[in-house]
Amino acid sequence: MGRHIDTAKLEVRSTPALYVSPPLVAETLSPALTPEVEVLAHDILHRMCTDDLTISTAESCTGGMLASLLTDVEGCGRAFDRAYVVYTNEAKQELLGVSPQTISEFGAVSKETALEMALGGLERSRADFCIAITGFAGRGAPEDEPGLVHFALAQRRRWPAHEVAHLGDIGRGNVRLECLKISLQMLYAALPH
Repeated sequence: MGRHIDTAKLEVRSTPALYVSPPLVAETLSPALTPEVEVLAHDILHRMCTDDLTISTAESCTGGMLASLLTDVEGCGRAFDRAYVVYTNEAKQELLGVSPQTISEFGAVSKETALEMALGGLERSRADFCIAITGFAGRGAPEDEPGLVHFALAQRRRWPAHEVAHLGDIGRGNVRLECLKISLQMLYAALPH
């Protein structure tokens, strides 16, 4: 079972002096991002480039925002392989190979679906890592929990990781921005140190 994320307690490890908060790290999304997210994205991408590692993304509720952030840092394009934006159940099944039984039994917003999304994205790419995000960015059906998001990180030759966040009814945009931070934290923790 994944950990419950308290986003207020997430910490960014100190970055090397060379990579301290350059202006407009993520040119397009910068106005919406916290400095913490920008520095973390910059540090991750530069480390991935240095170590010849690549990432792909499989996103549902974030609609490609993580991919946008990871392709927005100048000079780091070689760290990004591809992105899957799979908003519907059919897209998850067709593009990532998520089992219809998984979605039927556990739901599109579940640990099981997130893990299958990450593993499917990794299998269908040339990347070393694939991070998947599936959740409820806002209000859905009456039984849906606004702000419930599942994350999975798959990497070659390692067990996939899972996290779950209960972000609450903080608005679609805020949920998506928090998802960027949590995804980057997961990826940062998985990188070789």
